[in-house]
Amino acid sequence: MNRLLFGDNWLRDPKIFPDASVDLVYLDPPFNSNADYNVLFREASGEASQAQFHAFTDTWNWADAAQTYTEFVDDCPNTAVVEMVEALHSFLKNSPMMAYLAMMAPRLVELHRVLKSTGSLYLHCDPTASHYLRMLLDGIFGQENFRNEIVWQRTSSHNDSKKWGSVNDTIFFYSKGENYVWNPVFTGHEAKYVADFYRLKDERGIYRLDHIIRSASMGPRPNLAYEYKGYTPQWGWRMVRGKLEALDKDGRIQWSKSGRPYLKRYLDEQKGTAIKSNITDIPPIGAQAQERLGYPTQKPQGLLERIIEASSNKGDIVLDPFCGCGTTIHAAQKLGRQWIGIDVTYLAINLIKRRLKDAFGADAQFEERGQPTDFGSAKRLAELDKWQFQQWALSLIDARPRTEGDGKGADRGVDGMLYFYDYTDESRRRREESPTKKPDKSLVTSTPTKSKEEAVRQKILVQVKGGGVQRNDISTLLGDVNNQKFAGGILITLEKPTKPMREEAADAGRYESKLWHDKDYPKIQILTIEGLLSGQERVEAPPQLNPFAKAQREGKAEKQTEMI
Repeated sequence: MNRLLFGDNWLRDPKIFPDASVDLVYLDPPFNSNADYNVLFREASGEASQAQFHAFTDTWNWADAAQTYTEFVDDCPNTAVVEMVEALHSFLKNSPMMAYLAMMAPRLVELHRVLKSTGSLYLHCDPTASHYLRMLLDGIFGQENFRNEIVWQRTSSHNDSKKWGSVNDTIFFYSKGENYVWNPVFTGHEAKYVADFYRLKDERGIYRLDHIIRSASMGPRPNLAYEYKGYTPQWGWRMVRGKLEALDKDGRIQWSKSGRPYLKRYLDEQKGTAIKSNITDIPPIGAQAQERLGYPTQKPQGLLERIIEASSNKGDIVLDPFCGCGTTIHAAQKLGRQWIGIDVTYLAINLIKRRLKDAFGADAQFEERGQPTDFGSAKRLAELDKWQFQQWALSLIDARPRTEGDGKGADRGVDGMLYFYDYTDESRRRREESPTKKPDKSLVTSTPTKSKEEAVRQKILVQVKGGGVQRNDISTLLGDVNNQKFAGGILITLEKPTKPMREEAADAGRYESKLWHDKDYPKIQILTIEGLLSGQERVEAPPQLNPFAKAQREGKAEKQTEMI
């Protein structure tokens, strides 16, 4: 069963992550680059929004890592690795780099534990910490199980004024043991190679001529010395008579003007070029790429497909403990593998769920763990992490989280937003003067650009409360809605609203839609977590736009085999 897990990826519970239960691990952990990453959302036009939503900060400090380091040193059964980590600590002190390695070391140890004896691990990183990560991997997997340092050229140019341009990432490839899964993977032939060697063409296609008789350097073979169609090679043929006759019957033998035979080798029958450790044929995800979802560290799907094809078989289990926007999961689903994805931000989990639905529809079946499923677990999340609770609550109504630029100064009461199209008073007057023009319901999924007569995008403000709520929360929400010119407002609350709160919301009046059959909707709505989880409550509003980037629909995914 495929699993999508929200929470920490330190796989310490053997009941959830048994020993030797995973076939392939790919991880693309934060690089300790001291960068703030953001997620771009889609504008109604389909273009990336210039407003950005903060996803995570790639920074580390020792105060957060000290306890993890102590637990690891005390509990790790691999004494050699402990000694290495302690040596690194003596050198790096309580630095941000050491804090990063203290986070990575215990996770790499557990990833080694859950790998099968035939399994492999790929760690994607950049030069910031790659040399230290290589040392950790050598200690955990054994230097003898290092297979490749793969270099992926992620860009063609980089403006570094006082050093060589940094254009590549590194992927370390380790196996758990000597006997590991490996499937040869081939890429297409290079254009120059085809132009130089495949110059002939017939009704079957493009081909080149290859030798079919033995050369002097190969020496004579008595059993291959025979006459065929009046021709007897000096050193013999390269195959037995029966095979030669079959090739000739199939039209695969071509005789030169001088009477010398050659074998036709067709381009479409050749395997291509075996994959190399220097990857230059998979470009990064460009700004206009169809697969672009706007996640800051999103990698090309082709890169993950190549790794998964090479180091796993259909039905195998692929694990990505830093799954981000789910490229590994997408590739595994497409190639008929089972998968486990883990991320510590609910924003990533929500993006992955959307991506799988968009790309595979009902074919993508998976189990969700770690996120709230009832009132009690929702309350615990609110107590443990207010921010993640907010992102999870917004996802219950498919609201876009607040982005930079959604309010001036402070958040102005904006936790998230919903969008829909409607006519303004002016556009409605114009249409009443031209009764032959009917409202265009396609505006639900397209952007008005032609004239003022087109509908415009309207917004609903969403606030999330994980603690106690009272009547003045409704008056505050209404004030934010009116001051910032929202069409309406929604309060999502963990606690049940009081009677005065519901009365205050009812007194706020209704929003009349001018596009959707003159229907009206509550100006202020109160939705409870319990009601949303049970399906008894929902948003009352015109059909909403999808503000999230949408993954391209895939064809039928390769069939998975059941997990034993």
